[in-house]
Amino acid sequence: MTQEEYVEMLQQLRNGEINEITVEQPNFMTFRKAWLSFEDRASIVGEAELNGEIIYKYEPNHTEE
Repeated sequence: MTQEEYVEMLQQLRNGEINEITVEQPNFMTFRKAWLSFEDRASIVGEAELNGEIIYKYEPNHTEE
């Protein structure tokens, strides 16, 4: 998956077109670059799963701690 594809997925997540993004460990750095460039990144919240997967969801009222 490319950084551009992840940016598109982040936009879809924010727009409610998809419910979550699953990122596997080998793709994390590519996803992270896309996430860092994303304007609304504070609302993209990840939850670690087994085997290095992270599931990201959009939480519009989430604030960074």
